[in-house]
Amino acid sequence: MPHTFLSPEWMDAARQLRDSLPKPTTAPPVAVRMNLVVTETPFAEDVHGHIDTSEGEVVIEAGHLTDPDLTVTVDWATARSVFIDQDPAAAMQAFMSGRIAVDGDIAKMLAMQSTAATPTDEAQAVADALREITAD
Repeated sequence: MPHTFLSPEWMDAARQLRDSLPKPTTAPPVAVRMNLVVTETPFAEDVHGHIDTSEGEVVIEAGHLTDPDLTVTVDWATARSVFIDQDPAAAMQAFMSGRIAVDGDIAKMLAMQSTAATPTDEAQAVADALREITAD
């Protein structure tokens, strides 16, 4: 059953999905520790999460990391366009218009974005699976 992007139910389904998939055979091309703050959500509060590729695999989880390389603040609709719809143009437009705020090492974010433009087959399979658990 599809769930609203970043809802507690979606996060649980994403964890189950991550645990059910085989471990990646290649390490992520960019090592980054990034905190995320997602605003303007359909929920009562902002969503706080992180992406950590520093241990050789992509970990996306709730809560913030201590000493991240950067913190990205983005509105919910843009986050959904970037992570679920895989729309790099939405990310660039949002960044240029100030809807994405970056505090920290912006070069790491840009490196991550450039590698996301050509995902591996494994990364594309994960993205497709996440899209399947996400309600329209």
